Amino acid sequence: MRVLYFTEGDSPHDRRFLRALSGTPHDVYALRQKECFPATPSGIIELDWPGGQPDWRYWGGWQQAMVSFQKILDEIQPDVVHAGPIQGPALLTALSGFQNLVTMSWGSDILARAQRSPWMRCATKYVLDHTKVFLGDCQTVIEAAKAYGFPEKRSLRFPWGVDLEHFSPQNGKAAGEELRRNLGWEDKFIVLCNRSWYPIYGVDVLAKAFVASTAENNELRLMLVGGGPQSDYIHNILAPVEDRVHFPGWVDQARLPGVYCGADLFVSPSHCDGSSISLLEALACGRPVLVSDIPSNKEWIKPGETGELFSDGDPFALTENILLMAGDSDLACYGENARSLAEVQADWDLNFKILLQAYHMAL
Repeated sequence: MRVLYFTEGDSPHDRRFLRALSGTPHDVYALRQKECFPATPSGIIELDWPGGQPDWRYWGGWQQAMVSFQKILDEIQPDVVHAGPIQGPALLTALSGFQNLVTMSWGSDILARAQRSPWMRCATKYVLDHTKVFLGDCQTVIEAAKAYGFPEKRSLRFPWGVDLEHFSPQNGKAAGEELRRNLGWEDKFIVLCNRSWYPIYGVDVLAKAFVASTAENNELRLMLVGGGPQSDYIHNILAPVEDRVHFPGWVDQARLPGVYCGADLFVSPSHCDGSSISLLEALACGRPVLVSDIPSNKEWIKPGETGELFSDGDPFALTENILLMAGDSDLACYGENARSLAEVQADWDLNFKILLQAYHMAL
């Protein structure tokens, strides 16, 4: 089978998909909507845009892209085009008239971006009307596609999952202990968040809650991984307690298990998500979790089993839950249950087979 993997850029998720696809007997081509310098795995054929990179900022650029895309289709003759996000690569594929389109939602494209304007809703509807098979990483995403009229029988729930050997308590234990020692936080209760600092991910809500929590519990510490456009705002919120916050910046995949295992509690305050990969990584590392009560999180977290939920966007509710969990004697059980859940539902090697199933359904 010839597969064209058409994506926006070169995210860690793209690399993981392409690495896995390179191990299949299929001929796999990769095309990026936006200019980037991809770390294309061996065995994948990287494609360039004929005539140069399209300018996606205006309709003339899309028209140029459609001409170029048709040339690519004519040249490689794919059996299946795997495209996403919806309003980017999947939209161009739908506009081309290609029949065997597997549209893979990235979560926020259908849950948030589609709601931004009538045009975005129209584009989303158009893509789904021209999609053979739809992939959603959680039931919340599947239901969102269903609301646009897409038949559920042609949808597959595809939690992307994680590498359970890499993200494991055993793999991260030593590095986590070293991290705590280096910070001088061996006996502190460490809260971790590694969501990007964009409004949609609610990191500012956590910052406010942490400041309030430290007024009640002086043993609390915060590791805030990453960065983003809200950086100044978040640093200003945390300024009164900055001596209790560690800002390591972006952490690569190799070091992430140690960061997870160095924490006592993982927090995701996101306002909108599919199946959050950082949540799945935390579960796989055996971390108790505290997450916003958005629908997709509720698919993974049952209160009192692997962690707790708090009211989305409510820093007071988050404060209360941080303080309760910092004193909860059942945290170790939460961590064990978290790992068990990941082993059953978040195994990348098992879940990847669903993607191959989607390709065959599209033929």
